[in-house]
Amino acid sequence: MDALYTAVATATHGREGRAISTDGQLDLQLAMPQVMGGNGQGTNPEQLFAAGYAACFASALGLVGRAAKVDTSEVAVTGEVSIGKDETSFGLSVVLRIELPDGLDAETGRKLVEQAHQVCPYSKATRGNIPVELVIE
Repeated sequence: MDALYTAVATATHGREGRAISTDGQLDLQLAMPQVMGGNGQGTNPEQLFAAGYAACFASALGLVGRAAKVDTSEVAVTGEVSIGKDETSFGLSVVLRIELPDGLDAETGRKLVEQAHQVCPYSKATRGNIPVELVIE
């Protein structure tokens, strides 16, 4: 792969620390969610992954939509990233909820979502590693 861009960020003190990108655009207090015993006074890796995946998938939908000459500019993607115990330690799963624009027929929308899932870098990275469910709403 020829890298077009490389994001660099450093996290200190794990889930109860801080994450900072080298360009200063990201500077976040990290905290465990309250439901996992934390104080909830910061963001967590699952929220960051959910936001990143949702944004990347929406961009992939834009790419395949433009290629098909279909306006997908009003698409909204919501990422839900769950963490839980698996057979060895912990694992993740993802649900992507895709809201298609009004006027886009269901069949075309489904095809575009499937195409986006093939080209989205996050989808490629997770394929075969964690369950990803696509829900068209």
